[in-house]
Amino acid sequence: MAKPVLLKLNDEILKETEDIISQTHISRNAYINQALSVFNKLNRRRALKKRLQHESGLVRHNSLELLEEFERLEDEIPE
Repeated sequence: MAKPVLLKLNDEILKETEDIISQTHISRNAYINQALSVFNKLNRRRALKKRLQHESGLVRHNSLELLEEFERLEDEIPE
């Protein structure tokens, strides 16, 4: 289902958009939908990156302790 949306675009952005859609032969509506889809994906990736960085920081100390323990165990293995 599509919903109508009223947009106020900067004159420069609108001109650039009109130039591009005239060259690509797609509708303004399709172009804006594609642009928003790409921007939504970008922002979801940024949010995921931020969340992963935060969660990685939370377990970093435990990961280092575990790595040190594995290294101690490895040192105890006779060759």
